[in-house]
Amino acid sequence: MLSVYLQGFLVTAGLIIAIGAQNAFVLSNAVRGNRPLMIAAICSGSDLLLIGLGLAGVGSLVATDPDLMRYAALGGASFLVAYGSLSLRSAWRGSAGLQVERNVPLTRGALILSTLAVTFLNPHAYLDTLVLIGSIGGQFPLDQRLVFGGGAVSASILWFFTLGFGGPLLAPLFRRRSAWRVLDGLVCLVMWGIALTLAKPYLLG
Repeated sequence: MLSVYLQGFLVTAGLIIAIGAQNAFVLSNAVRGNRPLMIAAICSGSDLLLIGLGLAGVGSLVATDPDLMRYAALGGASFLVAYGSLSLRSAWRGSAGLQVERNVPLTRGALILSTLAVTFLNPHAYLDTLVLIGSIGGQFPLDQRLVFGGGAVSASILWFFTLGFGGPLLAPLFRRRSAWRVLDGLVCLVMWGIALTLAKPYLLG
């Protein structure tokens, strides 16, 4: 059973530990002190839901519906372009990094909605959790599938809370305006790059 648990852990870690829209969102808000642990909890809980659905067999149904995948891709791309534009504006102004402790956090409701949007409007999240993790874990018998899912969820929890706890430790660095500009610029590039990869197949088709 330990080997099955480790498979779930390592497969999920390999998928989520990468520079992506969700990770960029979590890290940038963690550095700003915008309720990082709440955001980490929402991201982990979302993964728990999606991984569970994937292991239950929903992933194969989603992957076979081209209309659903197209609408999800274009909707997600639109959101990422908008969020990236906000990051670009922040990078251009460069004022957010003057004093980290003076940052005005977003409201709890706004952060919750933004976190859910960057998670559920990103088709890559469905590909990773519903389809890939679901198809890999689906090969195991039910009891081992639960163990595999436990390993997968453990990797998600560990990663997002590492970002949540680690972000504030970087706050002294981001008292410099240039550091904030670099972070916001990178977030913008990541968001726009992922938006392009999502929309390109449908726009060219």
